[in-house]
Amino acid sequence: MSIVVTGATGHLGRHVVEQLLEKVPADQVTAVVRDESRAADLAARGVRLAVADYNAPETFDGLFSAGDKVLLISGNEFAKGRVQQHTVVIEAARAAGVALLAYTSAPVTLKASLADDHRATEQVLLTSGVPYVLLRNGWYHENYTEQLAPVLEHGAVVHAAGEGRLSSAARADYAAAAVAVLTGEGHENKTYELGGDEAWGFAEFAAEVSRQTGREIGYTAVSAEEYTGILTGAGLPEPAAAMFAGVDVAIANGELEITTGDLSRLAGRPTTPLADAIAVALKG
Repeated sequence: MSIVVTGATGHLGRHVVEQLLEKVPADQVTAVVRDESRAADLAARGVRLAVADYNAPETFDGLFSAGDKVLLISGNEFAKGRVQQHTVVIEAARAAGVALLAYTSAPVTLKASLADDHRATEQVLLTSGVPYVLLRNGWYHENYTEQLAPVLEHGAVVHAAGEGRLSSAARADYAAAAVAVLTGEGHENKTYELGGDEAWGFAEFAAEVSRQTGREIGYTAVSAEEYTGILTGAGLPEPAAAMFAGVDVAIANGELEITTGDLSRLAGRPTTPLADAIAVALKG
């Protein structure tokens, strides 16, 4: 039996593998990667590597074994048909008879188009017969803290979220929840709505960046159309810009404010405060 993590060298996947190594022997962890060289450090620590690609179904043939627990981290190649990619993994898991497949989905409250692939993947998983866990991850702090350069350059946080609030958390928090599911018992066929303990709005985000930098940073609320234009003007393709604007509209509508407490319960600790994530980003 192995705990198998797809997308293991991605932002979330690395956190999951690192935290798994704190709980189980390295030879019980299999990291699924596209580029073996990017996981050389994990292999050196005794983690098993499997080279596979969501876009090449044959690479998943025989990858899983009966009794494995699998974390399917959703793909980020929106133009390549994510549902079809995820189905490849689910079918391979079903054929192998895995004990559990956990999928990183999106909050049930999220109505933006970004959630469509997640809902479709959930349906594939639920009809597959594979024992499942839906980890409906809310937003990551890092979606914003890793984009501080333009904020500092222009002295403004610009979004189309109005006064909406969101319950984001650090990637490491969501990884801790996944590890709890993969190493614990009694999670079969459960759904968890995951978000940070404290909701915040972009005015608060701007104020915290101001406090930590000593610079005057304000929040400028714009329309979704204006925000799309700003993003395309910065070089983002129009479909991606529209998707991000759609997320802001979802925030304005309260669709990313999660109040279940599932994340901190699974992690066994409070979630990372936004201020801590900003501090880490500014030091980096």
